[in-house]
Amino acid sequence: MTDLESTKNGKHHGLVHHNNNDITESEPLTWRFWRKQRYIVVLLAFFGFFNVYSLRVNLSVAIVAMTENRTVVDGDGNVSYEQDFPWDSKQKGLILSSFFYGYILTQFLGGYIGTKIGGNIVFGTGIGSTAILTLLTPLAAKHSLEMFLAVRIIEGFFEGVTFPGIHAVWARWSPPLERSRMASIAFAGNYAGTVVAMPCSGILATRCGWESVFYVFGTIGLIWYITWLIFVRAGPELDRFCSKEECDYIQKTIGYTGNRNIKHPWKSIFTSMAFYAIMASHFSENWGFYTLLTQLPSFLKDTLNFDLGKTGLLSAVPYLAMGILLAVSGYLADWLQVKGIWTTTQVRRNFNCGAFLAQTVFMMLTAYLLDPTWSVVSLTIAVGLGAFAWSGFAVNHLDIAPQHASVLMGIGNTFATIPGIVSPLLTGYVVVEQTSDEWRIIFFISAGIYLIGCVIYWFYCSGELQEWAKTPEQKAQEAEEKAQLQLTQTGGGFVNAAAELKD
Repeated sequence: MTDLESTKNGKHHGLVHHNNNDITESEPLTWRFWRKQRYIVVLLAFFGFFNVYSLRVNLSVAIVAMTENRTVVDGDGNVSYEQDFPWDSKQKGLILSSFFYGYILTQFLGGYIGTKIGGNIVFGTGIGSTAILTLLTPLAAKHSLEMFLAVRIIEGFFEGVTFPGIHAVWARWSPPLERSRMASIAFAGNYAGTVVAMPCSGILATRCGWESVFYVFGTIGLIWYITWLIFVRAGPELDRFCSKEECDYIQKTIGYTGNRNIKHPWKSIFTSMAFYAIMASHFSENWGFYTLLTQLPSFLKDTLNFDLGKTGLLSAVPYLAMGILLAVSGYLADWLQVKGIWTTTQVRRNFNCGAFLAQTVFMMLTAYLLDPTWSVVSLTIAVGLGAFAWSGFAVNHLDIAPQHASVLMGIGNTFATIPGIVSPLLTGYVVVEQTSDEWRIIFFISAGIYLIGCVIYWFYCSGELQEWAKTPEQKAQEAEEKAQLQLTQTGGGFVNAAAELKD
């Protein structure tokens, strides 16, 4: 086979045309994932995100038990009601949003430190510290509301570094044509954690008391932290479990340039419309996501009248759908690129905007229906289809600027954390009597924000490596390829002088 024929048929032999017309190698998939250290990293990252969200959402269910009115009958037969914590709706909104006060402060810091000391350290330490604080939560809550809020804010401070930290890991571990599936599988841990934490929190709170919710998930988080420290390093070249062949393959495909001090082009970053498109989408997705994450148990119990056990179980169903579809969407996104059916830009745009449109529709349906069965169905579809958005904007940083991806995620997630603060507070002020009309306002707001994010991303997104993000080596290689192309177009570099004279 000639070189030209090999190039034409590249996508069938492990080679595909990728960004900027260069050819990127694609390693064949294997079901024996444990033979590749990068897949072990993905697996442990999955369980890391499992802990990130189980440590975050357990309060959404526990707070229902902590503030539940219990019937008490004294010795004389008198009936009264009591609560462990007599917090009103505004105080509960403050408690549920307090985590994000700390979370918003460390997004950029996590991305910046991740490029300096390694994303593995940042990601692991963020989760391990949150696990320790979770174990202290019951003590803090019993001490005072102020102490409880302080612990939640500090938890958010440590968890804030996790998403930027994992992007620093992907920047050194994920080949371009595996980014979608590696990141999507890891991010699926968010929803697996939610799926497990919500029903288990309901069961634990009912049978063992609300304190057990924090003790169980805090302990699980500490066990994961120790495992992560043992098995994961910042890059393949530092990992004793990674073979030389795998290390060479990863570094070749990502264009690894060693431990060079990376300088971030701040002006170019903050004037990049492709980056602003990612930020807008991240904000939109988080608004709907955090609204449901913090308020769905209360909505199901207080408005649709489910008991606490069913509330925890049903709250988990939408995230089960999302966790499953995340793995599907990641593989599908990579497959469409490997086969040359869609470009990276088309994959990101179509997946992201398609998901946002569907979420807009089903959020509005939920607002109109407010029926116990159909509300759960609509919310499950809305949350589940959000998986395709995560194969759009959530890995887009690695497309446009892989060397700066953790910093971009840190900046973007700072902006995208605002919904985590504002949404629970807004819900606390709007939903006072738990009426259907009050909840309709909340769902309509979420639907409108999804639609705005869809429009912005459609017009401004890109899956191409941005000019400002190219390394000197990449620019030199492009210049060399351009020069070779010009030589080829002029007949191999030999100019026909007679033809020129004739002209």
